Amino acid sequence: MPSLLSFSTTSGRAAYQKLLSYTRPYRWVFIISVIAMGIYALTETGLAALMKPLMDGSFVRHDPVSIHRIPIFLVSLFVIRGIANFTTDYGLRWIARRVVEDLREKMFSHLLTLPAHFYDINSSGQILSKLIYDVEQVSNAATDAVLTLIRDSLTIVGLLAWMVYLNGLLALIILITAPIISGIVWFVSHRFRRISQKIQTSMGSVCHLAQESIEGHLEVKVFGGQSYELQRFKEANKQNREQAMKMVVVDSISQPIIQIVAILGLAEVIHLSTEDFMLTRVSIGTFISFITAMMMLMGPIKRITKINGSLQRGIAAAQSVFHLLEEPSEVDHGKSALKEFKGAIKIENLCFGYKDHTVLKNINLEVMPGQIVALVGHSGSGKSTLVGLLARFYEINSGKITFDGIDTRELRLAELRKQISLVSQQIVLFNDTIARNIAYGSDDAEVSREDIVHAAKTAHAMEFIDRLPQGLDTIIGDNGVLLSGGQRQRLAIARALLKNAPLLILDEATASLDTESERHIQAALEALMYHRTTVVIAHRLSTVENADKIVVLQQGRIIEMGTHSQLLEQDNHYAELYRLQFRNCT
Repeated sequence: MPSLLSFSTTSGRAAYQKLLSYTRPYRWVFIISVIAMGIYALTETGLAALMKPLMDGSFVRHDPVSIHRIPIFLVSLFVIRGIANFTTDYGLRWIARRVVEDLREKMFSHLLTLPAHFYDINSSGQILSKLIYDVEQVSNAATDAVLTLIRDSLTIVGLLAWMVYLNGLLALIILITAPIISGIVWFVSHRFRRISQKIQTSMGSVCHLAQESIEGHLEVKVFGGQSYELQRFKEANKQNREQAMKMVVVDSISQPIIQIVAILGLAEVIHLSTEDFMLTRVSIGTFISFITAMMMLMGPIKRITKINGSLQRGIAAAQSVFHLLEEPSEVDHGKSALKEFKGAIKIENLCFGYKDHTVLKNINLEVMPGQIVALVGHSGSGKSTLVGLLARFYEINSGKITFDGIDTRELRLAELRKQISLVSQQIVLFNDTIARNIAYGSDDAEVSREDIVHAAKTAHAMEFIDRLPQGLDTIIGDNGVLLSGGQRQRLAIARALLKNAPLLILDEATASLDTESERHIQAALEALMYHRTTVVIAHRLSTVENADKIVVLQQGRIIEMGTHSQLLEQDNHYAELYRLQFRNCT
């Protein structure tokens, strides 16, 4: 699976077309905005055209009709222009914000479906950069860029048409500059897009480093890592600035070059207009109107060349966003459902690994309903991976896992995971109330306040909840930062108790508790495990002495299996681990 540091292979044109497809639900607003753009462009041409009767009629012939009508036309022109400008600007920005809203929602929804391996190889900082920064760049491409490209292109076409109408020869000189300007714009566009991709990558690095330091601020302080983290951030921030300045250089150089090419055409027009053969064919009004149209061309040309940077940033951002949306979701081809999971689990010839790295090899294990099975072994032996495969966080390479005789791959993911409760050392809590954290994932209609209180009491959590100002309605902060480690652990246990799933997975669930709390929670867990299948990842062997089956893993293989007493009698790997821990404790 590729990292988010890469970009979609979708071409710029295809990415932009795909981006514009998100405006389809709002096409009527877009159509009205485009019509308003056309009206605005006509007012630009109308202003240049008004110069001809103004000069010839009012100043040369002193025509009373022209003298009275032209001010009225001028005021009307600017009123229409103002209405058209507001309609265009508001309409496109409304569409852009809706597109951003839709894209963010779709990205977030897609993130919730991506497999665990995606999060293993991509940092959350990079992902957040796409969700926040890249989508805003898309917004600019969908507003300012579209506004400038369509409105100013129509303005240029209208002004050129008027110039051709006035004098084809002079207009031809201006048209000659068009291929040169187009070539410059094409070169700059490709350069902008490459730099934009580097900017987005560097922005992701900035987000990633900032997030690491914020989340690990205690470790940074304790280990004196401030200078190191600051240096890393400075380097990433400097890279981002350097790429941004490359964009500025290209933008700043391209604009004056294009304007010089355009002004050379204007200079030649002025020169030819003063020649004798031209003076006899061009009136003062025609000449002023032509020059006015030429001068008015400079603004749209300048804006189009300037908006190119924003457009290319938007296209690069769109490629980045669509790359995320193209990431394959979790495989969920299952169609079966478990009406009542009794808790029988069978693992047959299971193998799992990433590319050239094998994690689990030929795992065979049978768990009877209601049994407590402990997985023990050194770090990296494959315990957590095996548990992850039970919940299908990863897809097995070969072999199979069955629940009550049904292959887990034949079960719908939601149906499979409904059967599982999880309590781990790495507790994840949300910046919400205690009640909502305990009832997380449950339907409000299914879970009453009494159910939440009962689960909290069973987990011995009400002891500290009652002391909080808002009790169960207390907001606990980001990942429960306002609570102690033991309190967070008890909330996680209460959450598992409330779910009441037939399969319970415990990853040293009492590790963060003090001795008194651990005694009470251990009793609560034993009551919860009664008649339920339980898989325990054990780091302290003293906590699993009463397990029905202890499975010893080493380098991805099962090397021993049996009860505590049986394994001690065998006097092999488990016995050595037990003696080592007992010796350390004493």
